[in-house]
Amino acid sequence: MKLIIQIPCYNEETSLGITLQELPRQLPGIDVIEWLVIDDGSSDRTVEVAKAYGVDRIISFPSNQGLAKAFMAGLEASLQAGADIIVNTDADNQYCADDIPTLIKPILHQQAEIVIGARPIQKIRHFSPIKKLLQKLGSWVVRLASNTKIPDAPSGFRAFSREAAMQVNVFNSYTYTLETIIQAGQKGIAITSVPIRVNPMLRKSRLVKSIPSYVRRSLFTILRIFMLYKPMRFFFILGSIPFSLGFLLGIRWLIYFFLGTERTRIPSLILTAILILIGFQLWMFGLVADLMAANRRLLEDIQLRLRRQNADDNQNKLV
Repeated sequence: MKLIIQIPCYNEETSLGITLQELPRQLPGIDVIEWLVIDDGSSDRTVEVAKAYGVDRIISFPSNQGLAKAFMAGLEASLQAGADIIVNTDADNQYCADDIPTLIKPILHQQAEIVIGARPIQKIRHFSPIKKLLQKLGSWVVRLASNTKIPDAPSGFRAFSREAAMQVNVFNSYTYTLETIIQAGQKGIAITSVPIRVNPMLRKSRLVKSIPSYVRRSLFTILRIFMLYKPMRFFFILGSIPFSLGFLLGIRWLIYFFLGTERTRIPSLILTAILILIGFQLWMFGLVADLMAANRRLLEDIQLRLRRQNADDNQNKLV
């Protein structure tokens, strides 16, 4: 059983060493543990620090590509290296490395394919009350969109089985945290959550530059993934709004018409036709998007088979 711990990094020379010092090299039930650092175009000494602490594998981007791409590059490299379990953690030492055994336990016992570490949000002192509220609200929205029961959706401390990692695709360039949970729920990948601890803050979050920006981009991510995996439902709900308004206006116009009022109310009739037409158009968009989603699922099946074949070939080479 091989475990690879991956760490996406961007200018983390001051905190990476502290994070690496805490990572385990031996765990019960694990034969081999390797560390993987994804250098996302850092301009400081991040790579030098990684080498100094004996990191097994380093991936370097020539320029900053964003957290999501760094995360996916780590998954791909871990699969090629023959990982059976992949743990993702942050370079700022936010998550307690001693909780890695707790994190991978459901995978070792074949109880889940993806495990998310749930932070004690209400007890984290450097989280403002509004941030705590938004974390709770955002996780609730993700639970609705994904049909899962993950209490801390934005948590980056998570473990993937080999099979789950092969099925993950991240389309958003901002973050992978919300998208992977929604994707797992829509694909029927067994996902669970375990409580974890956090360490004192070493630096401010680079992902959350401002609360309004984070909320806006997170909502956009959730809507985009929901449109991608449930297009018919999304456009049916969206189209039902103007259609219902148009239908009610039409009923209102018919009532006045049969009552024989002097006013023709032509503007209301035109608005009724426009709203109903918009509703039908959105429903047609949903139908087309659903047909396109069928092709996407076929392409994902082909991609999964190729990943399995490449992983098996790499595994045979390692043996």
